[in-house]
Amino acid sequence: MTEIKDLFEGEVVTHALVRDVELPYGAGTLALITLDNGHDHTKPNTFGPSGLTELNAALDRLSAREDLAAVGITGKPFIFAVGADLKGVPLIQRREQALAIGQLGHSVFRRLGELRNSRGPVPSFAFVNGAAMGGGVEVALHCTYRTISSSVPALALPEAFLGLVPGWGGTYLLPNLIGAEKALKLIIENPLAQNKMLRGNQAYELGIADAIFDSADFLEESVLWAARVLTGTVTVRRAEVDKGDAWEQAVNLARWTIDGKLHGSAPAYVRAVNLVAAARTATRDEGFAAEDEALADLIMSDELRAGLYAFDLTQKRAKRPAGAPDKALARKITKVGVVGAGLMAGQLALLFARRLEVPVVMTDLDQARLDKGVAYAHSEIDKLVAKRRVSGDKGNRLKSMISGSLTKDAFADADFVIEAVFEELSVKQQVFRDVEAVVSAECVLATNTSSLSISEMASKLEHPERVVGFHFFNPVAVLPLLEIVRGSATDDATLATAFAVGRSLKKSCVLIKDAPGFVVNRILLRLLAEIVQTVDEGTPIEVAERAAAPLGLPMPPFVLMGLVGPAIALHVNETLHRAFPARFPLSDKLAKLVAEGKTGVYLPDFTLDPEAVEIFSGGTSPSTEEQILERALSALAEEIRIMLDEGVVAAAEDIDLCMILGAGWPFHLGGITPYLDRSGISERVAGSRFLAAGVADVADLPS
Repeated sequence: MTEIKDLFEGEVVTHALVRDVELPYGAGTLALITLDNGHDHTKPNTFGPSGLTELNAALDRLSAREDLAAVGITGKPFIFAVGADLKGVPLIQRREQALAIGQLGHSVFRRLGELRNSRGPVPSFAFVNGAAMGGGVEVALHCTYRTISSSVPALALPEAFLGLVPGWGGTYLLPNLIGAEKALKLIIENPLAQNKMLRGNQAYELGIADAIFDSADFLEESVLWAARVLTGTVTVRRAEVDKGDAWEQAVNLARWTIDGKLHGSAPAYVRAVNLVAAARTATRDEGFAAEDEALADLIMSDELRAGLYAFDLTQKRAKRPAGAPDKALARKITKVGVVGAGLMAGQLALLFARRLEVPVVMTDLDQARLDKGVAYAHSEIDKLVAKRRVSGDKGNRLKSMISGSLTKDAFADADFVIEAVFEELSVKQQVFRDVEAVVSAECVLATNTSSLSISEMASKLEHPERVVGFHFFNPVAVLPLLEIVRGSATDDATLATAFAVGRSLKKSCVLIKDAPGFVVNRILLRLLAEIVQTVDEGTPIEVAERAAAPLGLPMPPFVLMGLVGPAIALHVNETLHRAFPARFPLSDKLAKLVAEGKTGVYLPDFTLDPEAVEIFSGGTSPSTEEQILERALSALAEEIRIMLDEGVVAAAEDIDLCMILGAGWPFHLGGITPYLDRSGISERVAGSRFLAAGVADVADLPS
């Protein structure tokens, strides 16, 4: 134990604070454990070796008491517990150390759930008052009964998302409580959906909690409920779990889903499903021992270290963007202008109104198009009201903030104007000249261009220093990345304002040097260009599609091309070809696909379009899947090295952050550079690793 504690030096210890609560109705004394690390809700409770040891010591004292009717566990305000403290994991050198962590968590949590004194079993109650994730959910599952607050904003078992399994009882206790199908929603389905969380009422509806109470009097109501349970006034009834065909069907569906989405690239998901499958017939001892073994294997895997690296990027680096100027330089935004009224413009208008709560005016040259854009934003607000995401009053206020105008004079008092018009440099230059003629000298001019030069766009203006790239990803409301692009003339005040606005929009911002394609599109188009070229050379489309499967990307390359549109893919490729002709070759066949009005190579039923297949036919040098993957990864390694040498971003970490948040690059891979490092391609193609050994993989540490 001492050895494990030493690895977690600097652990923020979650203390187990115990106080007695005299229960009403003559139910006796409940010893209430409050988990509290001594910080406010911005530093959530976690379980490290020292915290688990302290909880175990508290249980030692409670098991010696004969006066207890029950034990309860809850969290500090707004936080129950959010799982294991993973800070020490990168320092674990041996599998037996990893195994000890799993066994320690099981041992302590099991004592709580199976607590006994000299009089017999002591019932346990989990009062889930706030956010609960991973080990926080598992400690509650070990308890005899559970209540949950209706205000709980997040409950999840995100372990597979990181490269682990719920290893302190989750894969055994949860399916045996609510059934395999519902359990796999938390263990597999939600992590695959970008780590989706449940709210308190959803957890209750699934049967995870036995009772739900409003947040204002949650603890008081929970204690009263516990007293009624103990005195028999309340009988807890749970649905019987089907351990027959339904269990097997749920497991088979989960396996099919994992294979279809990840193609074997994420072993944690497979291990988690196997554990759930075994939990149907395993004893508790067997189930927990199997979790220990899986946890030990996965802690010593590169996938977990890459997942932790990705987690650190999204939780820390994304909140402190490299190179961002002093936030004190940012200007206040009281009104926003949006040039254009298409789908992207409508999404932008809605986002600015919701997050900044300032007037937003859209402009266009056509009244019908303008009306359609405003109507779109208003209809999306109506949907939010219908889903009770916003109140009716707030919905009306938001709609009143979004208006339209046929003239740019409406921007006269705007502090921030963003254009979302046709992706043509001359068009955007003219738009900014028109806007500059009516706005103040301090108004920031932002462009949502996906690949065009910010510097060239600003070059015709009297004040080019006010222009900044503000590149969103579609759908705007969902994808968290915002590429903030600094042109050659962009000043610090403009850049600071852009970052401040990005934070207010709840986006993760990355500073990027003005370069063709910026980061996400440059990397994706390099990948796509290589794969399309192999098809031009004679590789069947279906073979090329399968080649990238080991990467576990959200969708195959040609499906992605269909989603963004072949015309847009061609346009961005042309932009990059002009800058880097040798590395971004043009495809005459892709150009023909666009010229013939094709929206992709697939029909609506996702079968290949024979006409598209014919367009891409004729090559005489087909490649195998292995050859294509090697070629594509080599191209990515080359491009990333060039981007870093050019200073497009501050470090490889920023490239990974962009690909994870903007392109859905698999979290368990840690982005792209850890994958290239582990495969040896970085050193072979780029001359060296992108990340130091041990940052996103298992390093050869001294024993």
